[in-house]
Amino acid sequence: MDLLGYIVTAVAAYLLGSIPTGYLVARTKGVDIRTVGSGNIGATNAFRVLGPAAGAFVLVADGLKGYAASAWLSPCVVNLMVGQVSRADSALEGLRILAGLCAILGHNYTCWLQFKGGKGIATSAGVFFALAPLAAGIALGAWIVVFAVSRYVSLASIASAVALPTAVWLVQDSTVLGIITTAIGALAIYKHKANIQRLLAGTETRVGSKKTADASPAAPTPPAS
Repeated sequence: MDLLGYIVTAVAAYLLGSIPTGYLVARTKGVDIRTVGSGNIGATNAFRVLGPAAGAFVLVADGLKGYAASAWLSPCVVNLMVGQVSRADSALEGLRILAGLCAILGHNYTCWLQFKGGKGIATSAGVFFALAPLAAGIALGAWIVVFAVSRYVSLASIASAVALPTAVWLVQDSTVLGIITTAIGALAIYKHKANIQRLLAGTETRVGSKKTADASPAAPTPPAS
């Protein structure tokens, strides 16, 4: 695979990930989601501001962006740009990892909204259900357990950001994937820095609290994306 193939993959995956699903869904309802709730364009804020149906749609769509980048986009690039199957096989893993990373960066730093995006949890989950489904399942289990105990979406998302690279190192035989996943987990935690400050101060919103119920009274909140 020559340099052009990696460039095409990176740009296409970034643009796919950069689609600001939460912002677009909110605009169809006449709302600029950046100015309400937490101001984040991800699924958690969409769920609270727009309701469970819109929030669920944003959650799934953001996850599919990551899954599509790693599972479908990179193999398409290989098929188009690499003639021999053996060369394609050797190039595919690197392209899938690159595509996933760029999709997450596109979601977190979308060029359509002055490089301000979501926190990358749902998109990262989609990427790793394509790259390392067992590790992604472990991270999802960590999210569910921490959320069930604490009722904090942010704390559950931070826990999954720690669990995912840990699981990848334990169950995947790929040093490159382990390093990339560790970097992605660190980025996800960094994107939650404001949540961490509120958790330490005791001011973070807990699902089921009066504030959360007023914003979205219908159902539990999904992972921040």
